[in-house]
Amino acid sequence: MTDAGLALADWFTAHCRDLPWREAATRLDPYRVLVSELMLQQTRVATAIPYFVRFVARFPDVRSLAEAPEGDVLALWKGLGYYSRARNLQKAAQAVVREHGGRLPEAYDALRRLPGVGDYTAGAVRSIAFGLATPAVDGNVLRVLSRFDGIDGDVALPATRRRISDLSAALSPPGRAADFCEGLMELGATVCLPKSPECTACPWRDACIAFTEGRTAELPVKRPKPPPERSERTALVVRDGEGRLLVEYRESGLLGGLWGFPERESEDAFEARSGVRPDLEGARSAGVVAHVFTHRRWRMEVSVCGVADAAGAADGPKPKWRWVTEAEFEALPVSKAFQKVREAARVFTGT
Repeated sequence: MTDAGLALADWFTAHCRDLPWREAATRLDPYRVLVSELMLQQTRVATAIPYFVRFVARFPDVRSLAEAPEGDVLALWKGLGYYSRARNLQKAAQAVVREHGGRLPEAYDALRRLPGVGDYTAGAVRSIAFGLATPAVDGNVLRVLSRFDGIDGDVALPATRRRISDLSAALSPPGRAADFCEGLMELGATVCLPKSPECTACPWRDACIAFTEGRTAELPVKRPKPPPERSERTALVVRDGEGRLLVEYRESGLLGGLWGFPERESEDAFEARSGVRPDLEGARSAGVVAHVFTHRRWRMEVSVCGVADAAGAADGPKPKWRWVTEAEFEALPVSKAFQKVREAARVFTGT
């Protein structure tokens, strides 16, 4: 099987896209490989490129990331979504500094113990940065190898994933772990597409069972995903007399580590939590915005109001609450969901 693996590695070196994390110096830096792999989870390559460039310019090594304020890290991640990746990346950097002298470990088990590093990421870092052949199986690899070997099992099942992982290990050619690992990813991203794969451009066309049997449309086998959990919410945009916005910091949960707009609740409950009494009697609806997370769908009515207690506004809100100007809001780490809320409120008020 290593002949097929070598053919893929050679194809990759000849046809791979020019991406910033594939530059020679970056590819040999385990830290930057880790950054790129975490950014590319649930994110398109084109979207991740500018974020990666800015991130490694601001945090060029493990220590600079480990020592940075969390808010700075999240601010650079703003707009990329799935902020738990950023928090885990910084926690991983801190663990590397604390436990490994500032150098990412080569050992698979040691990599797996780092926050946010699963089987795929550990395999990718070992293969790409250290040249140690280790299966790195993501959605692209599941699709490519399912078609290559004609695997009929549901790719969501552990037994099928183990079979594909073993196949990847058997195919990897000696001394070409990095090219083979990235070759699988590249083939899935550019040629072996979910729909209408470009089989004529594939280095494995003649050896691919799905191609020879005319089954590319049938593989991989996937069970249907459950629909996202729906949630109805009301986001409250409170403005003071100076036009500043009231925002709340979330320590945990889906949007932990981020700032955003609070939920609407009674005046008394809101004031008890925030230290600011909203003028709910004068609140007006600015419409509805929707946002889909991986497994959740939020539908948020946007309600805009002022403050009922000017003194409370002047005294300032409680800790983890803040009055911010428009420019300050733009600089905060805020999820896309609440960026949509702000835009709806802006259109409604004209400011």
